[in-house]
Amino acid sequence: MSLYNDVEKVLVSEEQIQQRIKELAGEMNAIYSDDNPPLLVCILKGAYMFLSDLTRHLTFRHELDFMEISSYGHSTKSSGIVRILLDLAASIENRHVVIVEDIVDTGNTLDYIIRNMSTRNPASLRVATLLNKPSRRILEVPVDFVGFEVPDEFVIGYGLDFAEQYRNLPFIGVLKAEVYQNWDQ
Repeated sequence: MSLYNDVEKVLVSEEQIQQRIKELAGEMNAIYSDDNPPLLVCILKGAYMFLSDLTRHLTFRHELDFMEISSYGHSTKSSGIVRILLDLAASIENRHVVIVEDIVDTGNTLDYIIRNMSTRNPASLRVATLLNKPSRRILEVPVDFVGFEVPDEFVIGYGLDFAEQYRNLPFIGVLKAEVYQNWDQ
């Protein structure tokens, strides 16, 4: 069965994603320069495609680092327990940092990341997310750069997964309910 057969509908096309990423890079290019280069921290695994395409449009020097955070496991809902599976390799003390996320949903994971990074004394801390789902927000968190607001549906593609599948879809789609409805039983 094709991955595409599991998609109920396309929310954001590949073309829309690429256009919006160029616009987000423009917003970041207006803030950062070679004189104050940020460290871009990709939150794995979901944000890797977003980071990759975003960096191609940035006109300032920057470095990359990665964190892997878990709050879902193989479930369709966040467990509420946030764990760091891979921590930063570099110190962020006195550095400008941009957290690059795939989606901000309840806010629990991002709140944990922000609180954790804040203790490391960065010069500044901003957040860029491809998708924002404010209808599910439990904790209010600051998001500085937003690609798209999405409805409260189970989204996949362009790095976002369900049980480690569907990341390779070039668009943001809604997963058919029958694919995951009995998963958490």
